[in-house]
Amino acid sequence: MNQSFRRAAVGIPGFCAFLNLYGPQSLLPTLAREFETTPAQISLAMTATTLAIAISAPFAGAIADVLGRKRVIVAAMLVATFPLVMIALAPSLHLLIFWRFMLGLALPPIFTVVVAYIGEEWPASQATGVTGIYMAATSIGGFSGRLLAGLLNDTVGWRAGFLAMAALTFACGLAVAVILPRERNFTRSEGIAASGRQMLAHLRNGQLLATYAVGFGTLFNFVALFTYINFVLAAPPYNLSASLLGAVFVTYLVGAFAVLWLGPAIVRFGRRPLVIGAIMIWMCGALLTLVPTLPAIIAGLAIAASGGFIVQATATAYVALTAETGRTSAIGFYATAYYIGGSIGATLPGLTWSVGGWPACVAMVVTMLAAMIVLILLGWRR
Repeated sequence: MNQSFRRAAVGIPGFCAFLNLYGPQSLLPTLAREFETTPAQISLAMTATTLAIAISAPFAGAIADVLGRKRVIVAAMLVATFPLVMIALAPSLHLLIFWRFMLGLALPPIFTVVVAYIGEEWPASQATGVTGIYMAATSIGGFSGRLLAGLLNDTVGWRAGFLAMAALTFACGLAVAVILPRERNFTRSEGIAASGRQMLAHLRNGQLLATYAVGFGTLFNFVALFTYINFVLAAPPYNLSASLLGAVFVTYLVGAFAVLWLGPAIVRFGRRPLVIGAIMIWMCGALLTLVPTLPAIIAGLAIAASGGFIVQATATAYVALTAETGRTSAIGFYATAYYIGGSIGATLPGLTWSVGGWPACVAMVVTMLAAMIVLILLGWRR
């Protein structure tokens, strides 16, 4: 299989995982009305999934270090279809949140193992660039999930929309089973106990700990911005429908385009300067959303997405290149920190919103971004 096809093949799992992870974001105002609840309460539908990912990610990595890469990726994609069907049938908010949690348990074997697969199957000089391609696929998946969920909600209803997502996920799983090459450079762990020792070693690595903290801040800020902006745009004077709220996430495609050039950018600028610059760009985008016009808000989200995806792709690849053993469990810990950040980013800004509205949410995001710059300056090697 040629190199171009191999690069494309690693994008399908990322597309599929983020299609389902972020699809409900454009539906939150609709779900809040149907279940007669508040923005902070309905945001638990997002928090439940990210919390489940945070809990299970390191263990998914340890299992993949024993069983292998491709078989774990394919199995997880097929298993994920069941909770999607149950979400469509959920008669109450509590059950919807429960099945979103169960979906979150199925997702870590997809994206944590793919990143480890990339780190093992490509040389270090190419791995970050291939990770950029994978990240572009995740951003397209995140955008497609939000857009598709909104369109399906406005045409056939959100329940039928989740059934359609389940069918698409199953088809993607079958596609990966057929076209993703079996791993060639995988070194099997001696067992779960050996993987556990490797996991403990990761927690003594200062560079990895700093990167985990950056991952925490990355998804915290993404979720805070792209979840609560829905409540701004669904209210007067914008009054956007679920379909239009989903379409706003076309801004993610700007991030997808940006990370395609990640490999050459790192060679030219270096990791630390590039990521710090991307965080500053992210700050500018967040602040631009305070301008009370729709074009300014959309431009701000596009700028934020560009900076955010550069940070995420670089940090993820940095974990894969820094961990000397137990690469998948190292990435699993990154995913844990990342999704704990997302869980808090889905909930804490709801409290901030109740105090100071959207400006308070933006202030929280900018403060977190500044803290990430400090972590990178102190924790990453030149």
